[in-house]
Amino acid sequence: MTETLIWIVVALVAIGLYLSWTAGRLDRLHTRIDAARAALDAQLLRRASVTQELATSGVLDPAASIVLYEAAHAARQSEEEHREVAESELSTALRAVFGEPAQVEAVKGVPGGEEAASELAAAVRRVPMARRFHNDAVRAARALRRHRTVRLFRLAGHAPFPLAVEMDDEPPVALADRPVS
Repeated sequence: MTETLIWIVVALVAIGLYLSWTAGRLDRLHTRIDAARAALDAQLLRRASVTQELATSGVLDPAASIVLYEAAHAARQSEEEHREVAESELSTALRAVFGEPAQVEAVKGVPGGEEAASELAAAVRRVPMARRFHNDAVRAARALRRHRTVRLFRLAGHAPFPLAVEMDDEPPVALADRPVS
């Protein structure tokens, strides 16, 4: 009788440790998602800010400046539920303006253009990386949350189900080939 009771206690302790470890892992994944989302938001804001600076600097022709400024402004001011669309439109505008290496060379040719082109190139390359880190963390958390044990014992608590960020963040070819500063 005593031996059976000891084994039951050992089994309950082992189950409790496993559940605690799993809940902790899930909590760490949610923390990683929050940090990755903050990093992605920072990179998106940086890209939009650099684009607006370049659009208002007088380095580009007026039509390109207007297109970039409006797309960057819309991306910065968009509501959360429309943000992915606005950011995708900024990516499209950047590809339209900087689709040809000649446009980048023209920007580099004016005073201050070299720094502006380098800063924009770095900003547009960091967005896809930040989005990839975020979506990888979301994928890991979703996989863990789908486990039967996690659902049965409600180990996720009241945390919302993590959502991936799906947007067009393909950088313009002419900027993607520039060295990172």
